Amino acid sequence: MMTSLNKVLYAEDEDDIREIATLALETIGELEIVTCASGSQVIELALDFKPQLILLDVMMPDMDGPTTLKALKNHQQLKSTPVVFLTAKILPIEIERFNSLGAVAVISKPFDPITLADQLKQIWAEQ
Repeated sequence: MMTSLNKVLYAEDEDDIREIATLALETIGELEIVTCASGSQVIELALDFKPQLILLDVMMPDMDGPTTLKALKNHQQLKSTPVVFLTAKILPIEIERFNSLGAVAVISKPFDPITLADQLKQIWAEQ
């Protein structure tokens, strides 16, 4: 039997969005969440926290989502961790590009806080 999704690492540079998503994932989704505000923090936190899934904002200062994903793929312990992008850039060509980089899914912003955890659990179940 497959384990259910419990641990998610979430990188988002905008405080208000990060707060809403964290609240939604913890309260509604009953998930254990670790958050950070930049791509460069993701690797360090992921190695320590060992998330089952990583939720990445695409547009972040210092290291954007795609760059962070590439860095994750270079880590033995992290390269098989599913990565989901959260972005306002939701053109089909963008989605194709994110998928070709190795993202398992793309969730558009603005997201629905009520269904965000369910969306992640669904994506997790399909992996």
